Order: sequence, then structure tokens, then C-alpha cells
Amino acid sequence: MESTEEPEALPPPPPEIPPNVVPVQLTTDSVPEETKKISKPKRSPIARRGVGSRGQKIQLLSNHFRVSISNTGGHFFHYCVSLSYEDGRPIDAKGIGRRLIDKVHETYGSDLAGKDFAYDGEKSLFTIGALPRNKMEFTVLLDSFSSNRNAGNGSPVGNGSPNETDRKRMRRAFQSKTFKVDMSFAAKIPMQAIAAALRGQESENSQEALRVLDIILRQHAAKQGCLLVRQSFFHNDPKNYVDLGGGVLGCRGFHSSFRTSQGGLSLNIDGSTTTIIQPGPLIDFLIANQNVSNPFQIDWAKAKRTLKNLRIRVSPTNQEYRITGLSENTCKEQMFSLKSRGSDGNEVESVDITVYHYFVNHRSIDLRYSGDLPCINVGKPKRPTYIPVELCSLLPLQRYIKALTVLQRSQLVEKSRQKPHEKIRILTDVMKSNNYAAEPMLRSCGITISSQFTQVQGRVLTAPKLKAGNGEDVIPRNGRWNFNHKKFFEPSKIENWAVVNFSARCDVRGLVRDLIRFGEMKGILISDPVDVVEENGQFRRAPPLVRVEKMFEQIQKAFPNAPPRFLVCLLPDRKNSDIYGPWKRKNLAEYGIFNQCLAPTRVNEQYILNVLLKINAKLGGLNSLLAMEQSRNIPFVSKVPTIIFGMDVSHGSPGQSDMPSIAAVVSSRNWPLLSRYRASVRSQSPKVEMVDSLFTLTPDKKDDSGIVRELLLDYYRSSGQTKPAQIIIFRDGVSESQFNQVLNIELDQIIEACKFLDESWSPKFTVIVAQKNHHTKFFQDGSPDNVPPGTVIDNAVCHPQSYDFYMCAHAGMIGTTRPTHYHVLLDEIGFSADDLQELIHSLSYVYQRSTTAISVVAPVRYAHLAATQISQFLKCDDMSETSSSHGGLTSAGQTPVPELPELHRNVCSSMFFC
Repeated sequence: MESTEEPEALPPPPPEIPPNVVPVQLTTDSVPEETKKISKPKRSPIARRGVGSRGQKIQLLSNHFRVSISNTGGHFFHYCVSLSYEDGRPIDAKGIGRRLIDKVHETYGSDLAGKDFAYDGEKSLFTIGALPRNKMEFTVLLDSFSSNRNAGNGSPVGNGSPNETDRKRMRRAFQSKTFKVDMSFAAKIPMQAIAAALRGQESENSQEALRVLDIILRQHAAKQGCLLVRQSFFHNDPKNYVDLGGGVLGCRGFHSSFRTSQGGLSLNIDGSTTTIIQPGPLIDFLIANQNVSNPFQIDWAKAKRTLKNLRIRVSPTNQEYRITGLSENTCKEQMFSLKSRGSDGNEVESVDITVYHYFVNHRSIDLRYSGDLPCINVGKPKRPTYIPVELCSLLPLQRYIKALTVLQRSQLVEKSRQKPHEKIRILTDVMKSNNYAAEPMLRSCGITISSQFTQVQGRVLTAPKLKAGNGEDVIPRNGRWNFNHKKFFEPSKIENWAVVNFSARCDVRGLVRDLIRFGEMKGILISDPVDVVEENGQFRRAPPLVRVEKMFEQIQKAFPNAPPRFLVCLLPDRKNSDIYGPWKRKNLAEYGIFNQCLAPTRVNEQYILNVLLKINAKLGGLNSLLAMEQSRNIPFVSKVPTIIFGMDVSHGSPGQSDMPSIAAVVSSRNWPLLSRYRASVRSQSPKVEMVDSLFTLTPDKKDDSGIVRELLLDYYRSSGQTKPAQIIIFRDGVSESQFNQVLNIELDQIIEACKFLDESWSPKFTVIVAQKNHHTKFFQDGSPDNVPPGTVIDNAVCHPQSYDFYMCAHAGMIGTTRPTHYHVLLDEIGFSADDLQELIHSLSYVYQRSTTAISVVAPVRYAHLAATQISQFLKCDDMSETSSSHGGLTSAGQTPVPELPELHRNVCSSMFFC
């Protein structure tokens, strides 16, 4: 029996609230609705019920490194840090915190009982064991506060002057050097909590203790001058840079995080990538960013937005500043007031001169081209400081946070790929170079980190057999199959259709001929098109909406009585055509026309087959299906009416903070089939991850206009008037911290929607989260190849208590396979581990757009496709400005969310997203 120690008495709380501070009363009205609902979670993720045994065993390595802790009896002490200037003003500058804390440690080591710090760079600091007092105040002098993160504070110049006098500059710099650092005790965290978490007893303390370990590693990286992005770190090494064009570089670095697992505590190390501004001469960056050939073609209004807050080094002084703006005039025209002193030290005159004149004549600096360009302002709004642009160089490791172009993104993905053996070599090297054994905080914790990859045992599941047309068997090999000499399982028929050409250069007649010929080989009967509608040349340069409207005027002439059933649209741009959104909206929302967009470059048989796969699925056909689906032999699912949901929320790009998020839910239909789906899509407040329109009462409270009702009614109609007795939910895109919200907000809405339809109806639920955005990788021991498709891992690196497993259903052809991490949050249906893993594996083979197994279950991929396609509707200029009834709340209150147009009844229950 384990002995239980008396808990140590906590240190006294921080001092009382100052008398001049009035505590804010928190009323229930001020608590967001989402918080109220989850304050007392009714459901928690279930524990693991067992592990699977099916499949061929395979020995694997994982990028988790074993961690051992000897000092489990110790405690982390958490202190809140407050940083201010000497006069009490809080420091608003970024990046200076670490310098101040380092200075405190260096200056006051004896007052701190020799404690080492783990500092998060902002407001939290941790020590092992307590500091001498609960509240400590320090005064710190920094040697030079021309900080590269000073946001203009402490700037050595002012009044528009690049340099008033050396003496004045030194005095002002000296005045800015004194800071106050306050530390107040906040909490005590037992290291024992980590051992408890490994036994499955997770708590707030265990999460905090692991957070402290992560902060120690971040600090370790910060001391090496790394850029820190959450739990990833990036060294300033040109070998890690790849040019993405437009003055943007991809930067390779590493992710690190401590994880509790069945094998004990481990450190997960993986490659990571971010994007940074091209360092070096500022003018070179602007020329590349705007794709111009010389400085005089630069759009300076655009440059001003791009440069705001970037950090520069100025020659010849090598001082560092943050850019606050640009001068209104050119360097040769921008005036400022230069004050000079007489020999007696009294100020005698103030002369207005240009910035150009000052640098060339007073500082004897030769300016080759800056005279006719704006100056860079590094001062404050009322105290500008102008510097000629050619004296400015951008500092390295500055993140580029705007949305990448399609070309930049594809370059980043392509140049970041690493084969399994490359990744193993790189991660092995980083474990050696990080030298964690020398980190004093880790040593104080008694932590040692193995440099060996963790060995795990996986199992390779047998691929499910598929059925093609005429009942023919299709046997996937290595996660792939083909339709050679086979027809689609359920081919559609294409008539009353046309081709629309938006000035794409291609052999339209040859394309039509190939579509008809290959379609017939796959069982699709395609009649000759009614027309080939070529875009009127005078509209080629018109805005996208105008081009689409004009094209539809031409289509209506070709189809005067009724719209066509199907359109093939040829786009001129291979990627990201701005016609795509307006075209899809016009077809799907206004006219209900099935359509397929193509940007044909190299047209061959494989290309045409891929297009036919998508067309057949959109028009209601089926390309293939699981043999078990046809014979109704899928455990738990084939014999009991079951609906499968796939849920995803798509957010705008990083540079589009006001773009509404798009929530999409797809659902299976025509039970007992699992291969046919439909989608329901809503807009909601930007960056809100929880789907807030699953159950939505109308204003009169008499009806439900939510997503789930729409999908359940469709299932009922398409499945022989049958209500599902079981609902399997696959949720994409949520982190571990949001699992309780999925179980207690989203699932509650789904249950409410069911009860609203029939109060006595109580289906069983299984809720599974699918995560792709994680850093666990697997490698075959002694082989350069990726893990085989169908590999499942439910031991060693999995959670010590929760029900999770990793699956690589697909064949990784390029780079290193990224497994999907499945978390089973709830299972009322009662699957065995083997049956659930087999079902998930099989659902990776029902994706109608390809003849390969995909990396995640098809319903999740479909939900992502639906959300992405419908989000294109919002890019139309004539988007409705009315608030959506599905609009969510943000911290600022009710936000008007553009309402999505309803899909036309002809296409709303189709797989339009394929």
C-alpha cells in the first residue's frame, strides 16, 4: 500500500488587494453562454477499454524520447511577473522581458537563494523550491536599451531629427535604462503530479507541471537566440531557409513537447516550419515582395502596411529599431528641425533642413538612391525619427504572418518534405545538438532525456475488399486500386449538358471526345454536349462576378427553356481562379446546376478518369463501395440503422481575421450504405471552433432550423423511413483542451435536435475526434520506406488512460507519413477496439474522389471539402450584409456574420463537394 504524505502547507497568499482597487463583480450575465454550459462538464472522455489484436505485427520507431525524473518529491513554485518603467508605467514593448529577468538573475543571485528560473517571456516565472519571499521587487539597469524589441521606446532621437547631439542621445538613452521587476507568489505545483498523470490520474497540477517543463525547453531555445512560435523553435541559420518568393522565406525548425504516454513521460521532437521575412537590405525585401525591378516602382502605401512593426538595424551605428511608419515626403524633401548649441552649451539656434542634407553633409554618409524615396520612421507619432531607406536592414527571424499565395504555399510544402530516413537523421542530430543535459533547470528536476527513438509495436490491418460495376471484386494493394477493364459500381447518366470555356487554352473538342469515350468505358453514358459556350473576349479582363454573369447570359441563350443539368467549366488559371467562387455560387445556389471545374494542362487517360470519379459522385453515382457494405457484414453498423457524421470548421487565413468561419457537417444516407454522403453548411463568427448551429430554434420556438435536423430528415427519407438507432460522430480540428466542449456543447445540441424531432427517441452515440495537426511520426526500423498503409498503433506512445490510437491508413508516397490520431471520447454503441479500428480503416477506402485510401476517414475529408468550397461563396463582392441567424458571439459581443445562400433543392442533397 502506498504511503500518503501530509501535503505541505502552502505559503501565505499574496498581499491584500490595494485599497484603491475596486474588485469587478462577475455576474452570470457577463459570463459567455459557452462558458456557462461547460462550467460543470456532464461528460468526460472515456477510458481505454482494451487494445486491438488484428493485423500483422510490425516493429516501429517513434519520435518520442524517453524522459526519467528523479526529483519527484520536489515542487515548482509559480510567480506572477510584472514589468514596468522606473516611473511605474507598464512595459508595452515585446521581447524585453527575457533580458530583464536574465538581468535580475545575474544581479540578485544571492537574494534569490541561487534559484534558477523558467520564464515564459510574459507574466509567468517558475522555480524549483520557493524564493525567499512571496513578493519580491527588483530594480534593473540595462546597459543599452536600443532594444530590437523596443517598439520605439527609448529611441535616441526625436523631433524628426536623426540625431540631435551625442550628449542628448546618451542622456535620453540613460534615462530609459531603469526598470522595475515585481514577482508575486501564485501557486505551488508538486512534481509528483507528473507521476500521477502517468498512472492515468490527470489533474490541473499535472498539466501545469508539464507546462513548466515545456517552458524550460522554450527558455533553453531562447537563450540560443531562436525564434519561438508556441512550442516550436527556429535557429538563425541560412541552411534552414528556403526561398518562397515575394520576400518570404520558409524556415525549418523543431517542435518539442512533453507528453504522458503508456511508456512513461516522453519528449516529442519533430520538424516544424514557419515563414519569415527575408532578412537583409530593406529595399531588397520590398522589391521582392512587390515583384518590381527597382526601388522607384515600389507602391509605398502598400509598403507602409507591410513594414509596420518590423525590426531593422541601421548602419553605420548598428542600432536596432522597430518601424512605426514612413515619412510623408521623400528624403530630399522631408524637413526636420536641427537644433545646435553654442560653445557655452546654451541652445542658440534651430535650423530646418532635409533628412537628405543632414545625412550627406552633417554625417558624411553617401546616399546613392534614397533621396527620391520616403524615409523610414522609427519614432513615435508626435516625435518622428527618419532614416534613409538604404541604411536600413531587416533583422533575421521575423515572422511573416500574412496569408501565403497558392504558389508560396505549394513551395513551402514541397521544400519542407523529408523522407523517413532524412527525418530520423535530422531528429537524431537535433537531440545531440540541443544538449539538454546542460540545462540547469532540467538538472534541478533530476530530468534525463534519452537520445534513442522509442520502440513501438504496430499492426498492419488487411485492406477491405471493394466492389466495382457488375459485382466485380477490387482488391487494393498498398492502399491503391484501379478500374482497369472495370466499370463504376453505379454509373450515372449525363445528358442536357454543356461546356463553358472562360478563355482557357485547350483542345475543347478533344476533351469532350475523351470524356465521352472514357466515360462509356466506366459505364457512364454521356450524350454530346448541347453547346460549347466560349467567353466573349471583351469580358476577359472584367471582374469575376461580371464574367460569370455574362457567361450565364450566353448559357441562357443556349438553354432557353430550362437550365442545363450539368456544366463542365474550363478555367484559365490552374490554381485559385477568382472565377471559382462566383461560378460555384451561381450554379449551386441560384440555378441548381451540377458542375465540374477543370484547369486542363496535361490531359491524359488518368486525368480524365480522375475527373469522371468526381463527376459520377456529384451526379449521384457510386464509383466503388466496400464489399462488407454490400453484404451488410460491418459489425454494429450494417444490422442496426446507423448514421455517420463528419464535422469540421474552416477558418479564414491568418491575414483574414474578419472572415467568418464555415461549419460543415456531412452525413451518410441510403443506409446500410456508408459510401454516400450529403452536407449541411453554415457561417459563424470568425475563429469560433465549436459548431454553434447544430440545433437552432426559430424565433417562435416552434421549429428547428439547425444542421442536425436537416441531415436526420434526409437520412429518414433516403433510408426507407428509418430513424437511426446509432449515431457515429467524427469531429475534425479540435485539440485536447476542447474535448469537453465537444461532449458537452456540440453533443448536447445534437441530442436536443433528436429530442425535438421525437421526445422518446434516444439513439446511442459514439464520438471520435480525428487529429492530423500533431507531431507524432512512425518509422520502420531498419527500412527507408514509410510505414505500410493500414498501420495502427494503440500502445507505448498512446495516452496512459484515455482511449486513443494512431492510424496510417494511406500509403505515404512523398515525405514522411503523418498518422491520424483518433480519440474515442464516447462509445455508447460498444465497439471492441478491433471492430472500431477496422471500421475507421474501412472508412478511409470509401472516398469517391480517388482510387487510393486516404489518411483520415472520408466523412471528415468531405466535411473539410464542403466547408472550403462554400467558403468561396463569401469571396463574392455582392455577399449579403445581413446578419446570419447562426452568428456566434465573440468577446466583443454579437458580430454580424454574412449569411450563406441556401443551396438549390436540385443539388442540396448531392455530393456537390466531390
